[in-house]
Amino acid sequence: MPRVGGKAKTRKAVAKRFKVTGTGKVLRRKQGKRHLLQGKSRKRKRALGQATLVSKADIKNVKENLPFH
Repeated sequence: MPRVGGKAKTRKAVAKRFKVTGTGKVLRRKQGKRHLLQGKSRKRKRALGQATLVSKADIKNVKENLPFH
């Protein structure tokens, strides 16, 4: 959703959820580590704690909402 005219603003909700690396890749947290953790293995829970890359299909949308990153 590009803004017509005026100043580009950072979407703060997006800024809190994503991080742009120095090389321009976008990192995100994995879903699934909030609740119902007893049924998940230790290995799976550790893997869910790691950050991962945003898919190619979504990178453009994320970066549009982070104009200064």
